[in-house]
Amino acid sequence: MEPTARVIEARDLAIDAGQLLSCQRFTDPRCEPEIAFLLRADLVDGYVTAAQVLAATAVVCPAIDVLDSREPAGAGFALGGQVISPAGLDLRLTGMTLERNGELIATAAGAAVGHPAAAVAWLARRRAARGHGLTAGQVILSGGLTEAIPVAPGDVIVASFDRLGTIELACR
Repeated sequence: MEPTARVIEARDLAIDAGQLLSCQRFTDPRCEPEIAFLLRADLVDGYVTAAQVLAATAVVCPAIDVLDSREPAGAGFALGGQVISPAGLDLRLTGMTLERNGELIATAAGAAVGHPAAAVAWLARRRAARGHGLTAGQVILSGGLTEAIPVAPGDVIVASFDRLGTIELACR
């Protein structure tokens, strides 16, 4: 399966901590937990490795990617939990649980995307082949660790990550 890492774009709806996700903005809103990378250095050549991604990353944190049937990739995102350096973390082994309204929906680990840093490296190589690469300051989502789950008004989505903390997204 091809990685699904993506760059947070200006058109993506940023959902701040405590802000409600307005489901009416979307045709078919769905959420998936991911690990977000904030780059401190550019990754612009076509030979980027997972090790280079980790070296170029300032911090990682939990994220929820909001998907919609109208959008080709993502429609919004929320960042939360702890913002920490990836140094010393094996992101493949970072476990997480996903709950909707207090009910356990799924469990996973970073290995669900192979290795989160490898997924970002794949994206960097793909963009470099098109003349872009990834640049310092960009936030990259490494790909869904579980299937995207549908959400509706009144739902509360909670993704809890080992050592990265918890992110909660309430829907209206």
